Amino acid sequence: MTAAIRVEQVFKRFGSVRALNGIDLDIQPGEFFGLLGPNGAGKTTLISALAGLSRPDSGRLAIMGFDVETDYRAARRQLGVVPQELVFDPFFSVRETLENQAGYYGIDPSRQRRAWIDEILDNLDLTSKADANMRTLSGGMKRRVLVAQALVHRPPVIVLDEPTAGVDVELRQTLWQFVRRLNEDGHTIVLTTHYLEEAENLCGRIAMLKAGQVVALDTTPNLLSRFSSHTLRLRTASDKPAQLGMTQELIREKTQERPSGWWTFAFAHFDEIEPLLACIRNAGCMIDELEIGKPDLEDVFVRVMQEQNQEQVRTA
Repeated sequence: MTAAIRVEQVFKRFGSVRALNGIDLDIQPGEFFGLLGPNGAGKTTLISALAGLSRPDSGRLAIMGFDVETDYRAARRQLGVVPQELVFDPFFSVRETLENQAGYYGIDPSRQRRAWIDEILDNLDLTSKADANMRTLSGGMKRRVLVAQALVHRPPVIVLDEPTAGVDVELRQTLWQFVRRLNEDGHTIVLTTHYLEEAENLCGRIAMLKAGQVVALDTTPNLLSRFSSHTLRLRTASDKPAQLGMTQELIREKTQERPSGWWTFAFAHFDEIEPLLACIRNAGCMIDELEIGKPDLEDVFVRVMQEQNQEQVRTA
């Protein structure tokens, strides 16, 4: 099967900064794929290279089998990008903006095209703003138009670069409903976001970048199970859990929240809870409150980045 996106040993340097440092990545058709990393990890540089806005120093990128450099016209027809920045033409209405965008891809102004634009406007709750000038829109509305522009030529691959940054909850929910439907219809979705709960809920597979390299790549469930753990939070009437040396083989990680008195224990399996609680009871410690938390992608992300920082210190 031809990969929706193929990245082979891509390097890109800006002066002394290695923005991309040998990226290898395959994203399959129909995937909902997450591309995560801290600021400066190389996410936007990689997206710019895929869109033809930046040329890599070496390596190869292809979209639906079309080389981004040698088959650039075909490659760009396969791709729709929603950028981070609010870029718009202040002289056109929303509908005119979408009509012009369709024209850039050589799409005839047919009834079918107008019907698709109307559908996009409806799904992004922009119908009431269709004839409004772009400069009169709020920031959230302008971001909706950016999403509409990326979809107007019906690309099989859609890249969303921080699409919900600074937008309200209602838009976020509306956008994800529409994007989920596009994915169910066969579109490949690539998402970058700092809202990690979005990536956890939406993405089937995730790559984490750090300093221009892929440092973790797996399905979301596998990442959660490999790099994170369940937590048991409890508040006691005393500080006795600090002296429970007999439970150390049961406790993989233990922290105390002062001055609230909450203790947090990490565990991998639920059958580890009862021996831990038994040790606390046997020590004569009264439990006032107790909570159990499941692994989340934020924990995974923090752990992976910490491991990379430690690795950089060791090799420095």
